[in-house]
Order: sequence, then structure tokens, then C-alpha cells
Amino acid sequence: MVLNKILTAGLAALLAGAAMAAPIVIESQGSFTVGGRYVQHEGTFSQENFVAPDGQRAYGDFAYVQYQIPHQARKLPLIFQHGGAQSKRTWESSPDGREGFSTLFLRAGYSVYLLDQPRSGESNLTTQAITPDTPWVSNPMYGDKTLYVLSRIGHFNEKGEPVPNEQFPAGESNYQAFQQSWTAGSGPLDNDLNAKVLAKLVDQLKDGGILVTHSMGGTIGWRAAILSDKVKGIIAYEPGGTPFIFPKTEMPRITEARFKALSASAKGVPLKDFLKLTRMPIVLYYGDHIQVGSANVGEDKWGTELAMAKQFVEAINRHGGDAVLVHLPEIGIKGNSHFLMQEKNNKEIMKLALDWLHSKGLDGRE
Repeated sequence: MVLNKILTAGLAALLAGAAMAAPIVIESQGSFTVGGRYVQHEGTFSQENFVAPDGQRAYGDFAYVQYQIPHQARKLPLIFQHGGAQSKRTWESSPDGREGFSTLFLRAGYSVYLLDQPRSGESNLTTQAITPDTPWVSNPMYGDKTLYVLSRIGHFNEKGEPVPNEQFPAGESNYQAFQQSWTAGSGPLDNDLNAKVLAKLVDQLKDGGILVTHSMGGTIGWRAAILSDKVKGIIAYEPGGTPFIFPKTEMPRITEARFKALSASAKGVPLKDFLKLTRMPIVLYYGDHIQVGSANVGEDKWGTELAMAKQFVEAINRHGGDAVLVHLPEIGIKGNSHFLMQEKNNKEIMKLALDWLHSKGLDGRE
């Protein structure tokens, strides 16, 4: 009975939101895969033993891409790269059924390409077995409180019940919807592979595109922009959890979290590669409840990421680039978590990016 009430409430919210929205004219939509490879097993295939691997191939390590192109679309599409243990669902509907970034930006005239990175979501075929050090691969995944706290969604009261922050939709149905968005990786996490596939997607689009990344997807975006000359801009929502990119000779200071393993990290690359990140404008957005030394492990962890992000922006601009970091509380937008694109004020958050795109001349039409 409780489950039925939760599902009914979620469906009602979704239908109510859909009923209020104006129609969107879609010129084309579809899906495809990018990249990928196969491994050939030795032997000869036989119908007498047709389930054996002999003589067969294992395919995997590609990205699944779903796209929508609106009528009279703007010239440059947005390419959405999700974070760790997530999928393209990050950018779709909010936990309480409101429109997510994929639809909001579509309404603003942008073509949207939603990507499931290799070994995640609908790209779950892999040529390599899961390794013990791969994060978030276990099923069942007993980690709802861990992920809730690390994402700064909120905290838990003395009864162990979730207490959300100001902007995350409250209630058990929204808590459940959020927890059901996690995706266990099917193979080893390989962000160089992820970046190569993302760069290949950008390269095959006529005019290139603008990357929109989240969390651990941040490093994938930086690396893809080094690999592709067709990245025209990067919007990064709370990048972190995987290394920021710096010149090898200019490695940053490390701010350590109380749990050292949660500290922000950096990866050194040749200066000639780093300079490629100065060719396009970059904006980073961070939400609220971020503080080094906080008793909340998520707030503490993201304090170290914010400190690293500031050094990243300084390094980009020091070398003639165009990067800016926006810490939302500093401009009067308060209460957001790590999943700011899904929260009650996501239209306000999205409007910031629209204004930034306009200021950089990235919102033109054909």
C-alpha cells in the first residue's frame, strides 16, 4: 500500500508538470552508439555448442546517445556527460516530476545529446570484467545514506529519516526516485576511454558542440576538449571526484578532506595539451553546503573540490584562457546540493547557463 502511494504521487506530479508545459516542436530525434570495440575469443563457433564463447566476439566499451533536435535549432548542440554511478537520467526529469535540463534547454532552442558513457546505463556492455577497485559496482547497492550525504542532498534525523536541504524536493517518494537513479558500472572505470568516446561524438557533429558535464564527468570533459578541436565551450556542474587537469609543471595545492580518500585530486598533462583548454570559454557552477572541516563528510569533501576548482580556473586564465567559477551562495542562490540540476530552482540554475552562453556568443542560430 505504501509503495502504491509513492508511485501514485510520483506519477501525479509528472502528469501535472506535463499538462502545464507548452508543446515542443521536434524536427528529429533518435539514438545511436559511438565508439566501441570487440574482443575475439579463440576457437570455432559450433551450433552444437552455440552458447560457448568459442569463435565469438564480445562487444562493448561504446557510448549510447539519445538526441532531440528542435525546430529552428541553435547552431551548437549541447552534449550532456553524466557523473559517476549515474546515467543520462541525471539530465531528465527531476525526482518530483518536473522538467529536467534536457527538456529545459530543448525549450530554449538547443539540440540536446544525452550520453550514457561506456560501461554505464544503456552502454553496459564491456570487454573487460569488473575489478575490485571499480567504484559503485555492487548489486544490491547498500549505499543510500552514503550517496545521499556525499551528494549533500541533506542529512538524517535521530530516527534515521532523510532531511533534505532547502532546494531538494522533500518526501519519501522523491527520496526513492533519487536513489533509483544510481547505475552500477558493468566494467572498470576508464575515464580516458570515456573521454575518447565523448571526443568522437563531438567530432562527428557538423559544427562540434558545447559540453555539459556533472561531477566525475568533469574530468571526462576536460580530457575530451584536449582530444577534440570541435569543443566550443564547457559548462561544468560541480566537477570533482576525479582529477582536475593541470600542466605537469604547475601542479596545485591539495586540500585534504577529513577522510583523505575523499580529497580533490589533480592530473598533470603536458603544457601543450593543457593550453587546448584555453581555446574555449569554460564555466563551473557549485552549489551550497560546502565547507572544508565540516562534520558532514559530503560538505567537507566538496570543500576540497571547490578549493581545487578555484586553482583550475586560475591556471586556465593565467595561460590566457576564459574560465569562471560561480559559487551559487555568493550570488544569492542558496540551498542547492550536488544535484542542483534536479532541484526546485533548476530553472533559475539553467537560466544562469543560458545567460553565460549568450555572453560568449554560443547561442546563435543557423
